[in-house]
Amino acid sequence: QVQVVESGGGLVQAGGFLRLSCAASGNIFRISDMAWYRQAPGKQREFVARTTNGGTTTYADSAKGRFTMSRDNTKNTVYLQMTRLAPEDTAVYYCIAVVRYRDSGPFYLHWGQGTQVPVSS
Repeated sequence: QVQVVESGGGLVQAGGFLRLSCAASGNIFRISDMAWYRQAPGKQREFVARTTNGGTTTYADSAKGRFTMSRDNTKNTVYLQMTRLAPEDTAVYYCIAVVRYRDSGPFYLHWGQGTQVPVSS
C-alpha cells in the first residue's frame, strides 16, 4: 500500500507565499513522476506542475514564474513553492505519485487527499 500525504496548506493573503510538501511512503520500489494538481471551488481539477525522476519539471501557464516545484528523491518528497499568490489560486492542491511496487513491474498512480489553500484578497 502507498500513502501520498500533502501538507503546508492554509490561509494566505494575496501577494503572499506558501510552501506545500508531498511525501509518498509505503510499498515503493521506485517513483517516476510526481505532480501537483489543484481544484478550485466549482471547477474541474487542473494541472499545476510535474517533475520526473530525473528532475525535469514542467508547469502550467498559470504557475510559470510564480511557482517552483522541487523534489527530494531520498525522501520521496516533492515541494511546491508558491509566490505572489492571488485569489484565483484558491483551491485544494493535490499531489500524485506514479509508483512502481517492484522491479520491472507496472507503474500505478496514487493521489493524496489534498491540502486547502485559500487566498484572501
